Amino acid sequence: MSRPSPLHGDAPFQIVLRPNSLHRRRMYVPAHFAESRPEVLHELVRDFPLAALVGPSADGLDANLIPFVLDADVPPLGRLRGHVARANPLWRDPHPREVLALFHGPSAYVSPTWYPVKAVTGRVVPTWNYIVVQARCQLRVIEDPAWIRQQIDDLTRQQESLMPNPWTVADAPPEFIEGLVAGIVGLELTVTHLTGKWKLSQNQPAANRQGVIDGLRGMSDAASRAVADGMAPPA
Repeated sequence: MSRPSPLHGDAPFQIVLRPNSLHRRRMYVPAHFAESRPEVLHELVRDFPLAALVGPSADGLDANLIPFVLDADVPPLGRLRGHVARANPLWRDPHPREVLALFHGPSAYVSPTWYPVKAVTGRVVPTWNYIVVQARCQLRVIEDPAWIRQQIDDLTRQQESLMPNPWTVADAPPEFIEGLVAGIVGLELTVTHLTGKWKLSQNQPAANRQGVIDGLRGMSDAASRAVADGMAPPA
């Protein structure tokens, strides 16, 4: 993921939900962690297309992990297209209805030992840095086979573009694909509100921020290094 300009919670994000409905309160985002530029939020959705889709069901709240294709130019704030198996009860609940799609970018634990101020005052504690986008959407279920086939073509193209020898849906026998299409249902989500939270130690002084960057770059996992890249000032 290319690094957006650092923006600025001192606590993990909160999603407040009521059974059978989505509470109108939004994700907790202090101003110094807020990211509101649609192009930046869309970029994260494209780079991390697997979302936790949360919404009301007959039995209370339901959550599913679903990869999406983003159509950014559809008003007001884009459209998400995905699919689920017919065996999944998600699509049988009443629709259209409001849902939340949560897209998680890189995240990493921040050790207080990385803060230079630790040696001076000792007044430091651990935290967690992360990048996340919450999309509030209106969900519509689609059973049209042509729409579903287009969605799986687009999703496959999106993901296979990263491969040295991309696979296409047309590489599989047509009757095999037709059978699979009959077993899935399309999901179309019209995005009505986007909230971004880039929690990257913006509430820390410069020396502590640099200490976190250096500490994260010393870790072996890719997520820590990605968070460090997101924190770094422009070259």
